[in-house]
Amino acid sequence: MSVVRFKDLVSLTTDNQQLATNQMNDKQHTIQAPVTVRGIGLHTGVEATMTFCPAPVGHGYKFQRVDLPGQPIVDADVDNVVDLSRGTTIEQNGARVNTVEHTLAALVGMQLDNVLIQLSGPEPPIMDGSSADFMTALESVGLQEQNALRNYYEIPESIRYVDNARGVEIAALPLPDYRLTVMVDYNSPVLGSQHATLADIGQFGAEIASSRTFCFLHELEMLYKNNLIRGGDLSNAIVVVDRVVSDDELNDLAKMLGKPRVAVKKEGILNNVDLRHKNEPARHKLLDLVGDLALVGRPLKGQILAARPGHAANVAFAKKIKKKMLEAHSNPVPQYDPTREPVMDVNRIMQVLPHRYPFLMIDKVIHLDDQMVTAVKNVTINEPFFQGHFPGNPIMPGVMQIEALAQTGGILVMNTVPDPENYWQYFLGIENARFRKKVLPGDTIIFHCQLLAPIKRGIAKMRGQAFVNGKVVCDAEMSAAIVRKDA
Repeated sequence: MSVVRFKDLVSLTTDNQQLATNQMNDKQHTIQAPVTVRGIGLHTGVEATMTFCPAPVGHGYKFQRVDLPGQPIVDADVDNVVDLSRGTTIEQNGARVNTVEHTLAALVGMQLDNVLIQLSGPEPPIMDGSSADFMTALESVGLQEQNALRNYYEIPESIRYVDNARGVEIAALPLPDYRLTVMVDYNSPVLGSQHATLADIGQFGAEIASSRTFCFLHELEMLYKNNLIRGGDLSNAIVVVDRVVSDDELNDLAKMLGKPRVAVKKEGILNNVDLRHKNEPARHKLLDLVGDLALVGRPLKGQILAARPGHAANVAFAKKIKKKMLEAHSNPVPQYDPTREPVMDVNRIMQVLPHRYPFLMIDKVIHLDDQMVTAVKNVTINEPFFQGHFPGNPIMPGVMQIEALAQTGGILVMNTVPDPENYWQYFLGIENARFRKKVLPGDTIIFHCQLLAPIKRGIAKMRGQAFVNGKVVCDAEMSAAIVRKDA
């Protein structure tokens, strides 16, 4: 048996470090219109129709079992994984969806953020055993850019998963884009040791998506007896023959698969199926890894290295990543990257807010959805209020910080009406305001507002916080009204 060592993955990654031209779009995306695929499920053998539907900002990936009473929703979340028998199965609200990884891999490969997947059966169609048909369908309707930045989770430090009994090791390392390297070793004279690398998620469609699912001949009977691969077919799964097979075995196999006859090609692939890539099995393992890691719930930035991965290890690793993610989220501080394109620049802000110099208090909006907004102001000594406020000891007045929070909240509430140019927003009240640290010239303030309750009768209540260098400098609860200009 050839030995796969984890350090070999690092070497392979280094050898492939011609920097990816990874153009990960910073805006969230959905699809422009619904699109449908149909087929049979790999393990259940049940015919199903699957429709990809546009979804709003912050929706993420969700499945909907439209064949069940109440049409329950199943979030594509690692905490909903309930079975890992040759695929990843999720369950929520009394509904189960089998073998989700190929579908999710296609969504990640398309760099989509928000999609509702309506399914008329228990399992997505297997199609040709890869993600290619899903990507073709999604590409046919096109992508729709949305008015919010992608909510990346950037791997902050090394995260590792090890299963010594199975010889599995997976690691995530900090990196400003998303790359994956997979190495597999099946102790097989046909496949041997293989590796696959994806240095640019934008190349998923060209490099990885067409790689089909596979199994070894000795696994087929076990899978069939355990009521798996009921939808398996020699046209949608590669069967690797890694031992001498008698004619009687081939005849039995043909009966099991409902075929008149099966044969073994000299390359060791059943029934003359041609591999699309010499390392197609390794590429498919990378595809599975991309799909399983989508269950973290946010697009990732990091370098993923995996030796002998499988669904159980992938999901266990995804849970470790999500745990780290939630630990960071428990004390959320909005992150500002000045190199990223804003959701709204100052010109767009002035189309929504009536304020102008010297009373326009925010420079750009870096996040906006139906529940929250984040804006940025760069404080300079040229601010007009510094001329008369503490001359010789310039400190940004607290009342101006509150005004900037109110304007940030104004962006949020105006985002809830279809024609904001026809409305005014008025500041109604402020409660529990606190000023915790001085704000000085040269500081960059990040303002964050979030709705505390749904907007009713044009009244919005929200909590606002201002941050400098990751520390809260002020916070308050605020109320605002939306009023039509012609009222």
